[in-house]
Amino acid sequence: MKFIDEVKIEVLAGNGGNGCSSMRHEKFNEFAGPDGGNGGRGGHIYAKASAGLNTLVDFRFTKNHRAARGQHGMGADRTGATGDDLYLPMPVGTIISDAETGEIVGELLHPDELLLLAKGGDGGFGNTHFKSSVNRAPRRKTFGHAGQKRYLNLELKLLADVGLLGFPNAGKSTFISVVSNAKPKIADYPFTTLHPNLGVVRIDFGRSFVVADLPGLIEGAARGIGLGHQFLRHLQRTRLLLHFIDMTEEVGVAVDNARIIVRELAQFDQQLLTKTRWIVINKIDVRLPEEQQAWVDEFRTLYFQNNPPDQPIFLISALTQQNCRSLTFAIYDHLTTSYEHQSRPTTDY
Repeated sequence: MKFIDEVKIEVLAGNGGNGCSSMRHEKFNEFAGPDGGNGGRGGHIYAKASAGLNTLVDFRFTKNHRAARGQHGMGADRTGATGDDLYLPMPVGTIISDAETGEIVGELLHPDELLLLAKGGDGGFGNTHFKSSVNRAPRRKTFGHAGQKRYLNLELKLLADVGLLGFPNAGKSTFISVVSNAKPKIADYPFTTLHPNLGVVRIDFGRSFVVADLPGLIEGAARGIGLGHQFLRHLQRTRLLLHFIDMTEEVGVAVDNARIIVRELAQFDQQLLTKTRWIVINKIDVRLPEEQQAWVDEFRTLYFQNNPPDQPIFLISALTQQNCRSLTFAIYDHLTTSYEHQSRPTTDY
């Protein structure tokens, strides 16, 4: 399924039914008075959060959505039926805004949550409504009101506890595939990940968290270069960031790449730097144990200089699954013991 996280749609609620002008006819009383009923209300249009959806692709090809109109009023004081409401299923995490004013209509944060997008028009009054002591046989009726018409922007921000970021081919997809139920495409060339992948990491029965794997970032991502820039917004709702570093690279190259990632985050949204961000050095299986420690020591010295972070640096091999389990436990402990999940930036570079 193609991943779509931005789309513009048109919604048109149902028109209200017209009121009816009718006179009651009875045996021995041909003009017994008015009996025209009111028109029915037009159908509303709602957005409904669906836990089974993770993309807005359905709205890419069907952009016009209309609810049913209300039925017209009828004689014998019969009110027209209300038009059926229209429910548009959307992924949890969808933000809906007015395309013309930019005003936020609302966000879908919980499964089965409803959000009114367009209000159906009220039905018109039948002539019975206008009956009075001075006007016992009114012929007046009113037409139903038009349903609300709106142009809306839909934007999906994935709801994940943990976001993975790093350069292409840093091993993020391999990591999410071995610790969760996600099955991303994995290959030994850049930009294997073309759209975000969500995975549920289950620590134990009733204990789990959600991880989002995004396409790798490169320099200039915040300005639209590469693929990852399209999905940086999905990091805004995460509670913890895992910054993947590739140990197969020379230390100097790895440090430069790590600083590029931080700069791209800052250029896209300064608030991303306030999130807790852990360094995860991946592919440690390519080096001997004594080489691993020397590499990490040099990286720590060059990258953090004289301002080392409070958080530890994690060393893993997603390919062999070495230390992956212990990392997931550390993540779960962090998520369950801290609710603010904000810290000072680990570096200003």
